[in-house]
Amino acid sequence: MTKVITDEKQIDDLLERGVEKIYPNKEDLKKKLMSGDRIRLYCGFDPSAPSLHIGNAIQINKLAQFQELGHEVIFLIGDFTGMIGDPTDKSATRKKLTREEVLENAKSYKDQANGYLKFDGDNPALVKYNSEWSDKLTFKDLIEVSSNFTVQQMIQRDMFQQRLKDEKPIHLHEFLYPLAQGYDSMAMDVDLEIGGNDQMFNMMAGRDLMKAEGKKEKFVLTMKLLADDSGKKMGKSEGNAVFLDQDPANMYGVVMSWADGVIGVGFELATKVSFEEVKEIYKQLEDPKTNPRDMKMKLAFEIVKANYCEEAAQEAQERFVSTVQKKEIPTDIPEYKLTEKKGLIDVLFDSELVASKSEARRMIKQGGVKLDGEQITDENFELEPEDKERVLQKGKLHFRKIV
Repeated sequence: MTKVITDEKQIDDLLERGVEKIYPNKEDLKKKLMSGDRIRLYCGFDPSAPSLHIGNAIQINKLAQFQELGHEVIFLIGDFTGMIGDPTDKSATRKKLTREEVLENAKSYKDQANGYLKFDGDNPALVKYNSEWSDKLTFKDLIEVSSNFTVQQMIQRDMFQQRLKDEKPIHLHEFLYPLAQGYDSMAMDVDLEIGGNDQMFNMMAGRDLMKAEGKKEKFVLTMKLLADDSGKKMGKSEGNAVFLDQDPANMYGVVMSWADGVIGVGFELATKVSFEEVKEIYKQLEDPKTNPRDMKMKLAFEIVKANYCEEAAQEAQERFVSTVQKKEIPTDIPEYKLTEKKGLIDVLFDSELVASKSEARRMIKQGGVKLDGEQITDENFELEPEDKERVLQKGKLHFRKIV
């Protein structure tokens, strides 16, 4: 049987590090953890894309901390809820996905989470899919579940109020999303759910449902978001998201692009360094003699190390130093064969330097594209096949040899 650790210092660190709020309160959860009871907790991940990102890693890292104390951790893949689409913070209805699409997206989620969470050994994390129980719900069951909530509760959510103001539609299935997520807590009979602070409404729906059905007290723990001093989040919309399946060099480079104000919270939320060291890092960052670049390099190293290994982190750091700080061009650049005259946007996309043509246009306008070291700002620029090799560069770290 798995041993549960009840060391008060470790529990205090667990309930403080990266934590924004605990419902109903921190004291009751601490008492539960100090009792020696082994609790069951989970965090859900909807497969709306094939890659988990650093925001997901924050929750996975917290799951891992509970796992280290001997508690039962569930890594829940929302193959049912992912088809609905979480409306949280969305100004328009999400595109609904098929079961096939969400399962395809989730194919490597376990491997991506493996850097933080253990899926083998004495206390392995369990992987579950919420279609296991949600697919079996009847219309009668749905009416029973929905009778525990009111329209007023749902309509008060900020994004729905904004949509009403903008005269944008709110579809009925979006109201059902918190119910579906709440039912996950019921089905797994959990003691605790972990999520970002933007997930509080959905997580509290599960807490309310368990109380209404006479189940046990469910705790809700919300995590801080990865943001700089001004509240600006690191993520896809800002173009500085770290994806957990990125190669180590790119992962390191993206972290180095983050604002200096995110260094401390980055160590706290997304690394495995001890909480004592995190507190020391916060102190060092307040010292004017501290070079933020050096601290950020250490942060990038630790994030790559957590997701890969120390050797990969070391190689990524060396590549960054040579290509960015020393402005050297790598010797192992992937080649792209140009056989006919082609527009720069098409070359960027076809060579996989960008994920979309809209990203190509944005990078060109922002001055992030160079050809043989010369910045190209004309999105209508065209390349022709030549006898000599040329180097196309996106940002500071991404290169293609045009042959």
